[in-house]
Formats: sequence, structure tokens, C-alpha cells
Amino acid sequence: MTEHLSEMIPNSPVALAPLAGITDAPFRDLVSRFGAGFVVSEMVASHEIVNAGRDARARAELGFQSANTAVQLAGRDPKWMAEAARMVEDLGAAVIDINMGCPAKKVVGGLSGSALMRDLDHALRMIEAVTSAVSLPVTLKTRLGWDDDSLNAPELAQRAEGAGIARLVIHGRTRCQFYKGRADWAAIRAVKEAVSVPVFANGDICSAADARMALEASGAEGVMIGRGAQGRPWILQQIAHELWGAEQPEIPQGADFCDMVSEHYEAMLVFYGDLHGSRVARKHLGWYMDEAATPAALRKLILTERDTAVVLRLIRDLDLQTERAAA
Repeated sequence: MTEHLSEMIPNSPVALAPLAGITDAPFRDLVSRFGAGFVVSEMVASHEIVNAGRDARARAELGFQSANTAVQLAGRDPKWMAEAARMVEDLGAAVIDINMGCPAKKVVGGLSGSALMRDLDHALRMIEAVTSAVSLPVTLKTRLGWDDDSLNAPELAQRAEGAGIARLVIHGRTRCQFYKGRADWAAIRAVKEAVSVPVFANGDICSAADARMALEASGAEGVMIGRGAQGRPWILQQIAHELWGAEQPEIPQGADFCDMVSEHYEAMLVFYGDLHGSRVARKHLGWYMDEAATPAALRKLILTERDTAVVLRLIRDLDLQTERAAA
């Protein structure tokens, strides 16, 4: 059964990680346009979905009708997780992902995310509640363990596979590390050796060279890219091209780069509304300007301007102004 469900997951060796406030509909759509075969939504609390929380639905609806998207659920109550999973399936989701890796204090404080690694019996009840509630493939994203004294990801993975999990993603850090230090890709190998379902390595993978080293160290079948995609929505497909021979993406330069940024900015304004959309967009604009090595004065102007029409004019002229500043 698990093998059959695994085959239902989009066949892509490079996936986009769920990032709160980042992997929303406009960004996932953009990454997918460059060729990414599998993306994961922002984490959504199971009880918010069931209670029809407006923000939760706004985040989750992005993946309901997308064949290459997994909707990620988080929670601490098996009943709510099962109910949310059924609702997500009814709304058209293709894959459900369970979050047991988020290290954020507000999530862990609610006994969700990576806090579940401290109680594997309860974690298993959560997994069984979801896999038994739906006919969709269910994946699991987690970490190496709570801390260096409890590296229990292999045990969790083995039990999760027995409960019907079709794929595992392991971030090569413990919860107590948050995002400090370097991801330990070699430690993921113990998880891979404990299960037969596909395992993806995650953490600090920002290039094809990183991906190659992560795969060699972990023995994983694929990689999941998170922060490495910020400002570079083409990087997933670029890695797939360099390592697996997938079609090479056209990386935008000059005016084409500015057009891409403008389109992303406008998509966020449409999705969120001008006021909230302009705020959400600032971090993306900052990452794009990092990629373009934008002069500090122009960067400040774009990030502090509140008139969206002016921001669009500045973005569309970005390549010209950057060239003038460089000259």
C-alpha cells in the first residue's frame, strides 16, 4: 500500500520546502513555472482548517487543485489532524505532508512540530490518524531529533513507514539547533537505512554542488530546497538539470529578470490585496535585489516606497539603474 501511494507523489528528485510566510501561492506558482515538479505549502494548523480560519484557508487553498503540491498540516491532536486531512482531500489536495520538524517556539510550545519527536508514541498516533483518514499519499517532514542526546529520527521513520507514510524528508539538524551550524547530511543516512520508502535530504542545500554532497553523504533519493530558493525561484530546476539531466531552466537576466520580479510582485498584490501584499513582498524584493547586487540607495528606495505603482516602476527600471550605478 505504501509503495503504491509513493508512486502517486509527483516524480521529482528536487522539492520546494514549506517556509512560513514564503512558500505561498504566488511563489509556488513561480517556482513551478521554472519547472519544479514538487512543492509544499506553508504549514497550516489542523484546527484552523477545520474551523475555517480565513488565514489558514488562504494559505492552504493554494495547493488544493495543484497536482504538484503537497498541503502541509501541523497539530497535536489526532482527531483534528484526521478531520483536517479529510477536508483537505475533499478540497482536491494531491498530497498531504505532516510537519514534525518546525522548531519555532510558538509551534513547539503548542506541542506541535518538532516537539512531537519527544514523544514518538504520540507522534505515531498523529500519523496513523492522518493516513487512515485519507486515500492520498501522506509524507512526513521532520528533523534528526530533539537534541544531540535523542537522535531518534530513524526510529520515527521506521514506525512512520509502518503506519503508511509514503515519503520522508529529514532536515539535518536537531530541534535545539534551530538553523544554527551546518546541516549534518551524513546523519540522515541512518534514516535511509531504516526504511524502504524514499528519503529526501533537507538543510543548507543551495546549489547543485550542495545537493550532490548531500546525496552522497545521506544516500537519499532526492533533496528539498528551502532558503536556497529565496530570490532564485529557478534553482530547483537548475539542480534537477545539473544532477539528473532535467530540462535546463531559462535563468532570467537584465530586463527579463525585472519582468519576473514585477510579475511576482503583482501576483502578491492580487493575492493578498495591495496593503498586505506590498508588505509580504518586501522580503522577496530584498532577496531579488541581493541576487541582482542592487546598489544600496536603490534598494532602500524600493523597500521603503509605499506606493505600489512607484515600486513597479522602480522594479521595471531596475536593470538600467543597476547598470548606471555599476558604471
